[in-house]
Amino acid sequence: MNAPMTPRGQMEHEDVLRVKLEVLRREHRDLDQAIHALEETGRSDPLRLRRLKKQKLLLKDQIARIEDQLTPDIIA
Repeated sequence: MNAPMTPRGQMEHEDVLRVKLEVLRREHRDLDQAIHALEETGRSDPLRLRRLKKQKLLLKDQIARIEDQLTPDIIA
């Protein structure tokens, strides 16, 4: 059984999530730029493009999950 998380432990956990979020956003941007560059050449490998786009989508999903964890639930 895990010990209850202290307010300090919670801040540390949120800080880790924020750093991870920034790293994932950077990777997503980099992939977007790489995909755009490959598409601009006009002779890119369709399989490679598909794989990069899939990877970009997976990053987007990870970003959304972390953003959900960092956003407090608001009861309307």
